[in-house]
Formats: sequence, structure tokens, C-alpha cells
Amino acid sequence: MRANLAALGLSIFLSAAVCSAQNAPSNSGGIVQPGYSPVNCSGFITDQKVPDEIRVVSGEQPGYKVTFARGDYVYLNRGQDKGVRVGDRFAVMRPDRDPLNVPWFKWQEKLLKAMGTIYLDAGQVRVVSVQPKVSVAEVIFSCGYMQRGDIVRPYVERPAPPFKDAATFDHFAPVSGKPVAMVVAGIDYSQLYGTGTTIYVNLGAAQNVKVGDYFRVFRYQGSLAETAPQTKDYQYKMYGFGASPTVYTWKDLPREVLGEGIVLNVSRNSSTVLLTFSSADICAGDYVELE
Repeated sequence: MRANLAALGLSIFLSAAVCSAQNAPSNSGGIVQPGYSPVNCSGFITDQKVPDEIRVVSGEQPGYKVTFARGDYVYLNRGQDKGVRVGDRFAVMRPDRDPLNVPWFKWQEKLLKAMGTIYLDAGQVRVVSVQPKVSVAEVIFSCGYMQRGDIVRPYVERPAPPFKDAATFDHFAPVSGKPVAMVVAGIDYSQLYGTGTTIYVNLGAAQNVKVGDYFRVFRYQGSLAETAPQTKDYQYKMYGFGASPTVYTWKDLPREVLGEGIVLNVSRNSSTVLLTFSSADICAGDYVELE
């Protein structure tokens, strides 16, 4: 019995290894890009008003269905009278608001206000039937769910810039001397991030940030104004666990380089960044610099 279990375990292990090898990124020098979902579900922040004249107004089974996802049919408040045609493709989005409204670090609310409004990507629809004043559209791609009142905009393909080789990440990278900003928030107003998650930083086109640029994420020791809450003076002493012979401030110690990410979307004063590598947890309030 044990021999059979061992053989079964070995078989599962080898199958998993083969599957992992088949799905692992290639190191053959080919260009690796972010997937379709990270690019098209990343959301964005803008201080410019997003035109909202086209909306999702309802859908099929409206008596009990209040959200819509892939495969559902929704109704748009535009039809033949506004030039909508069968086959037209639209992106669906809505303003996103923090349900808790509790700041994570000292300047978060002020920075978010200066950056603009966070918009959540809900997905994409394609028109399948057009009537004089409304259209029926099928949800062909979902990021989460759609609901009545969501904003509908003509679909514009988003670029998927190539990744750099993660092996080049420098854990002890010197200061780049380029513009510095902060991790202000994350997708769905999350506050803790790692590889593969999306963050929003307060540098954008006005500071010459472009899609495909890379940001390096770092943190100072000894600063209590941002990141996760810490004990005062933790950078050089901890009760019961020793102390350094000298008092150190955040300026006296090397910064901790936490990871890096690629810019997927740029507005005037903000950028949407996909974290491509992280060596530790990244928090809202950590710093970023252009590489």
C-alpha cells in the first residue's frame, strides 16, 4: 500500500514538474509581455473627466440579475440614431471608491485627490442587435462584473510592452537620480502588493512617464509616516532584542529595494504599474523612482 502511495505521489510530482516546466517563462531570449487580463483589467486614475454619455442601462433577466458578466447581454442607451452598428466593441468602466475610506499612510488622501479619480475596468462588450435608441451588447470579456450605470466607451486596444529580464533586478540598486514618487494605492484600494499586482503611483505624462517605463520600488528604514505601522526607533533598537551603539535615522541607513514594475497606463499625474518582481511585501506609502 505504501509503495503504491509512494508511486502515486511520485507520479503527481513528476506531472506537476512537467506542467510547471511547460508553463514557465522561456529564457530563450523571446519577448515576454503582460497577459491580456493584466493589461485590460488594470484600471487607471485620471484628473480629466471621462465622457459618460454612453451607459449600461439594463440587461436580460433584470428582475433578479443586478450584475452582468461574460456571456450575458446588456442594454446600452445608444442605438441607430447615434450611429451604433452591430459588431461595435466597447470598453466598460466605472469610478471606484474606497468602501472603508481609512487612509493607510499620512498623505494618501491628499495625493489621491491630486491624481484624480480611480476608474475600475469592468470588461468589454460587443453589439449584437441595434434598435432605434438602444443596443443589445454581449459581454465578451469580464474583469469582474458590470452593473447598471457603468460607463461605456469605444474600445481602444492597450499596448502590452515587453518585460525586462527579471534576472537583472538589482537588490542594491543605487539612486537613479530620476523622479521619485509614492505607491499611493492599488487596484480595488488594496494596501499590500506583490508580484503580479497592480499599483498606482503619482507620476505621469506631465513628468515624462511613458508606457513601458519601469519603476523601482523602495523603502526607508525609520520613517513612521508611511508603509505599515512600526514601533518608534525600530531601525536601531528593539526592546528585548538588542540595540545598535549609535542612533540611526532613515537618512543614515541604506534604502531597501523591494521590487520593480512596468508602466501599463499613463495619465497626466498618475501611472498604472504592474509589479513584475518583488523581493518582499510592498505597501501603499512605499517610494518609487523611474529606472
